[in-house]
Amino acid sequence: MPDPVYPHASRFGHRLRVCALYPDLMNIYADRGNLLLLERRCAWRSIGFEVTPAGLGDTIDPEAHDLFYLGGGQDRDQVLCARDLAEVKREALHAAAARDAVILAVCGGFQLLGHTYRLGAEEVPGIGLVDLHTVRGEGERLIGNIAIEVRLPGLEGPRVLAGFENHGGRTHLGPGERALGRVLRGHGNTGAGDVEGVRRGNVVGTYLHGPLLPKNAWFADWLIARAIGPHADLPALPDDLEHAAHAAARRAAGI
Repeated sequence: MPDPVYPHASRFGHRLRVCALYPDLMNIYADRGNLLLLERRCAWRSIGFEVTPAGLGDTIDPEAHDLFYLGGGQDRDQVLCARDLAEVKREALHAAAARDAVILAVCGGFQLLGHTYRLGAEEVPGIGLVDLHTVRGEGERLIGNIAIEVRLPGLEGPRVLAGFENHGGRTHLGPGERALGRVLRGHGNTGAGDVEGVRRGNVVGTYLHGPLLPKNAWFADWLIARAIGPHADLPALPDDLEHAAHAAARRAAGI
């Protein structure tokens, strides 16, 4: 479970309120690093920051958080969380998405954004925020460094997200859904296509981890700005180390 991060004053009158979903169970892909990167980039700008964990059985207030984060977990833990999401948190997350709160789901969390995840004979429920379904592939796991090209509202031109993927599931998007990006190197959602992730408004799912945000600090800033609101103006930061981390992740993927 992440160390507690306490709210602090904001010079700019902004505060980023994060709800970490199942931080004790869905946290095997450096998910704590993603939360810490969000906290640091807010702190460096004197933007208030608070994290509220929500575990099994906990209800959530869709109005109380600006960004909801759901990471990846082992199959057993993912099944437990899937049932809790469907039975306890589904309506609140739909309400949060309807008011344009940011929902970021990585790996196993990405799979649970859709309708179902079929694990052999067992069908695990999703929360249906986007039109997708996942099946456990019969072949080898899709593992390796990956880079994708993305186009996001508010940013000029294409950008590159780089990271690492490790998933046995094959995720298929419905005909009306938009992928997060186009695969430049790596396997992507199914290993047979050229798309990765999903994005519907401020709901984002991806298989990229390792962790995702420290390797792509520009993407963390995009999420922060989307979560805080349209009037957020994030001052630039001296990002030499962040740029180096991103460049290294791109090189590892062959970009």
